[in-house]
Amino acid sequence: MDTCARYLLNNAKYLKSDDYLKAGFPIATGVIEGACRHLIKDSMDISGARWTMRGAEAVLRLCSLYISGD
Repeated sequence: MDTCARYLLNNAKYLKSDDYLKAGFPIATGVIEGACRHLIKDSMDISGARWTMRGAEAVLRLCSLYISGD
């Protein structure tokens, strides 16, 4: 909890939710969570597949590079 509090205090100047809302920027994590769910489900949800942490990370890295166009 201390780490989280320290992060928020150190980055308070960037956390201007009211300003961002007024400017029409999304501040919710829903868009990010949806993208992650899409990436992970599409990449990892293969019937009968078993993933090690190393293999899963490699596949997710490749898929994220492909999806982003990098």
